[in-house]
Amino acid sequence: MLRIIFRKKSLKLTALTTALVLAVTPIAAAAQENRGPPVLRDAETEQLLREYTRPILRAAGLEKQNIQMVIINQGVFNAFVADGRRIFVNYGAILQSETPNQIIGVMAHETGHLAGGHLAKMREQMAQAQTQMIIAMLLGAGAMVAGSQAGGASSGLTNAGAAMFSAQGEVIRRNLLSYVRQQEENADKAGVKFLTATGQSAKGMYETFKRFTDESLFAARGTDPYVQSHPMPSQRVAALEELARSSPYWDKKDDPALQLRHDMVRAKISAFMERQDTVYRRYPMSNNSLPSRYAHAIATYRHGDLRSALAQIDALIQQQPNNPYFHEVRGQALLEGGKPQEAIAPLRKAVALSNNSPLIEMMLGQALVATGNNAYTDEAIAILRAAVARESEAPIGYTQLAIAYGRKGDYAQADLASAQAAYLRGDSKTARDLASRAKTRFAIGTPGWVKADDIVSAKPLPGQKSN
Repeated sequence: MLRIIFRKKSLKLTALTTALVLAVTPIAAAAQENRGPPVLRDAETEQLLREYTRPILRAAGLEKQNIQMVIINQGVFNAFVADGRRIFVNYGAILQSETPNQIIGVMAHETGHLAGGHLAKMREQMAQAQTQMIIAMLLGAGAMVAGSQAGGASSGLTNAGAAMFSAQGEVIRRNLLSYVRQQEENADKAGVKFLTATGQSAKGMYETFKRFTDESLFAARGTDPYVQSHPMPSQRVAALEELARSSPYWDKKDDPALQLRHDMVRAKISAFMERQDTVYRRYPMSNNSLPSRYAHAIATYRHGDLRSALAQIDALIQQQPNNPYFHEVRGQALLEGGKPQEAIAPLRKAVALSNNSPLIEMMLGQALVATGNNAYTDEAIAILRAAVARESEAPIGYTQLAIAYGRKGDYAQADLASAQAAYLRGDSKTARDLASRAKTRFAIGTPGWVKADDIVSAKPLPGQKSN
């Protein structure tokens, strides 16, 4: 299931270096779109990323911190940390990483930021910079006021005040950027350390940064290294290469089975996120590999040929009958093709084979609800409640719960579920309105009433709709 959702605004999706840039250029920050960026959810991709990061987090001492992987709907190569408990990765980074080791290296680098506490330290640096900036503003303003009071003869004092502010601001900016460059270097070192500790090569990490160095070589020509937020590419990659080559695992290759899973996820992302002609350029019909056939099957159903797609998916299932994601995509194709009743069986199989993946459970619940058959209502509610209990930030689970409860006539729970879905989408006004109505339907003090009251009392975060 590859779907786009919107997360509530408590997910401040700002890269470490972007946070710095916006902090020193408030106009740019004000111009940012208020609505949070869309997030892609897919059980297969998320499971693979969790397996990639688990040993890295263990080596970093963060295994018990419940670090989450969040896939951003952006085709460019990027990954970042923002709040100390999530690693954000663009789908473009996965699609462009040819080997597991390349994306694992990027994840190791980002884990280096988390392990180093760079976000908290950056906030301290920003606070210090803000204090320095205020002092600079006061000194500069004082000089300009003195110059203006002295008249034209002291216009030089006015100009000096402006220059003082400008010069001080530039010094502060350079100090902050220097601090960020040091953090990036430290994250590189930590990433290589974690990879070595887990018996993995740092070659993929080096290859990724080397590729970016080659691409940015012309752009970086003549650039002042003291106004860059990252170390100058050639210097950074040279240091990284020396460090990575010192690992005894430099030449270690990815396990073929892991490489196949990586290729399958890349094929899936391409089929869902790219134009059909682009998909077939990546995976021509002459390519009969499993990833290529996976991409063809998904692209076929997405562009309206359900019968042909099902035949292709069935061929995949015949080759790997215990692959839960083949059964999932069959169910999704049928559900989105207007055949929810037929989607139930493959989705049940996918849930069982995936060890009850909550995202797949939500799709099964959606199929049960979509049949319009009241005989499925109680089962749909049970499945969806179990899913949202383990995956609480997917609005679709609550939306389907609301429909199921409404069909059953339980309007208190229907309003509460709708409120929770609206809150997760970032629509605080609708969430409060629905939660207020839900409160009137629940007995005071009951669990439903308390949950509704929490939503009513929640303050809208910046960028949320509040009126």
